[in-house]
Amino acid sequence: MAPPPGRMMHGPKTKDVKGTIKRLLPYLAKHKFKLLLVFIFIALSSAAGAAGSMFLKPLIDDYIGPLIANYSSELMADLAKAILMMAFIYLVGVVSGFCYNRLMIPVSQGVLKQIRDEMFEHMQTLPIRYFDTHSHGNIMSHYTNDTDTLRQLLTQTIPQLCSSVITVVVLLVSMISTSIWLTLVVLAFTFLMSLITKKTGGLSGKYFIKQQKTLGDTNGFVEEMINGQKVVKVFCHEDEAVKEFDQKNADLFESAANANTVAHMVMPIMMSMGYVQYVAIAIVGSILAINGVSGLTLGSIVAFLQLSQSFNRPINMMSQQISSIVMALAGAERIFELMDEKPEEDNGYITLVNAKYDGDDLVETLERTNIWAWRIPHRDGTVEYKLLRGDVRLENVDFGYTPEKQVLYDVNVYAEPGQKVAFVGATGAGKTTITNLINRFYDIQDGQILYDGIDIKRINKDSLRLSLGIVLQDINLFTGTVMENIRYGRLDATDEECIAAAQLANAHGFITLLENGYDTVLSGDGSGLSQGQRQLIAIARAAVADPPVMILDEATSSIDTRTESIVQSGMDSLMTGRTVFVIAHRLSTVQNSDVIMVLENGHIIERGDHDKLIADKGKYYQLYTGAFELD
Repeated sequence: MAPPPGRMMHGPKTKDVKGTIKRLLPYLAKHKFKLLLVFIFIALSSAAGAAGSMFLKPLIDDYIGPLIANYSSELMADLAKAILMMAFIYLVGVVSGFCYNRLMIPVSQGVLKQIRDEMFEHMQTLPIRYFDTHSHGNIMSHYTNDTDTLRQLLTQTIPQLCSSVITVVVLLVSMISTSIWLTLVVLAFTFLMSLITKKTGGLSGKYFIKQQKTLGDTNGFVEEMINGQKVVKVFCHEDEAVKEFDQKNADLFESAANANTVAHMVMPIMMSMGYVQYVAIAIVGSILAINGVSGLTLGSIVAFLQLSQSFNRPINMMSQQISSIVMALAGAERIFELMDEKPEEDNGYITLVNAKYDGDDLVETLERTNIWAWRIPHRDGTVEYKLLRGDVRLENVDFGYTPEKQVLYDVNVYAEPGQKVAFVGATGAGKTTITNLINRFYDIQDGQILYDGIDIKRINKDSLRLSLGIVLQDINLFTGTVMENIRYGRLDATDEECIAAAQLANAHGFITLLENGYDTVLSGDGSGLSQGQRQLIAIARAAVADPPVMILDEATSSIDTRTESIVQSGMDSLMTGRTVFVIAHRLSTVQNSDVIMVLENGHIIERGDHDKLIADKGKYYQLYTGAFELD
């Protein structure tokens, strides 16, 4: 019985902003030299903008005004020099802006690469239970949508935010030096703007978090529909699928619309207040200049108007960036949630090693001898080597994927070295669950599983799984050549060993007929091959690993009867001398098993070889005589 499918659904929740930012800082710290240069260029760009605005005062009062009152070539030359100086100031700002934007690209991409690497590396440590309870589309959204929001944060938002802050400080100092009274007018409007920004920012944050989660759910549904298109069409489920997608898309629309509606309300409000502020400064400045207060001149008022506009621009920009920051932090939080998932526990200390005999003693070796041994360290510092025989026993095993629903009840299985043990029973009887427990994809609630007399909880999981070759019903082939897919079973296998494994699985014949033979590139999970051909490659992949124990979970379910007889002979050669567990619906594939166990509702109700079970005329007899296939 496969584990229950499900999706981990999260509702909007308060984000740990400080904690998320604190976790992002170490990634940025690795690029501190480039970030220092970015800060310098941002400061130069901001200073150049402020200096350009301040230059308007002398330009009007000292050059344009006198030139209008009394034209002369000398004054015209001075004005030309002043304009060139102003152009140089703005040029410095433009070049600095280009430099800091260019520097932020490798910084942001470097941070994203490290995050993706760490996220993928951690994902490999997660237990199978995590992937059974999270939709694949939702997991994929961490690598796509969430990292893209971080990219925008690093390449656009942070530089613009830093530029805005520095510009605000520089311009504030410039405005105060020009007129303290007009500066108070600007600060009053700025205070009103900050209140609006705070209110809308908090409101949009909740919606942006929900948007990210509904987007992941929608992606997960689309992925399911793509993978299951044949099923959808066979059962004419297109209309229902469209309706379900429409509902999920509507949820995404609602959350995205709410988030962006609130976020985009800020800009029009800020612009309107900016216009009101501009008029207020012009009126107050004119009154102060007419009354001779603060020594304001026409040039001072023009320069201050320019400064106030320049002051509003970064304020508006900061308000615009709030939605991007909220979305990026929501994405970062989701990424860190995945990275905080508890990895698969492994307290095993017994490892699998290559061994050879030195006289009567079994010793460890780096050579591939096809003799395997368990390396058992003891507390006194001594090491014991125990020959791997393939004796697997389940004793009084109880198990459930969830505490509320038990799947196996007091299961006892004894597989002696070299035996072929078959499990048969209806779907959901618990056949696949037993093999999942032998692999320790899940841990049992009660009882014990012994491997050569060793509790598998004491065996290192990598070593345990290295000793088990598995051919699953659902075949996964990876993008790469046929040879690379076979070699996936053992990365140090030679081409000759891979070809021998393919011949053993009777896959060699059809592989040589492919366009480029073993160098044919497979893509889309082997979409160019038939289901039977894909399964033959998977069998060859298991064969090249040459494990002492094999698990065949419906290994021939997708192969026609004629091909099955060909494959079965190769499988018999592969199984010789190995302990083999076979799960089958097609009872013809298990007739030559040493022991056949019939499962029903998590209980083993019958056991024995084919002849014995037929003679007993129990459940197996009914299944065998009623139909050769359970499904």
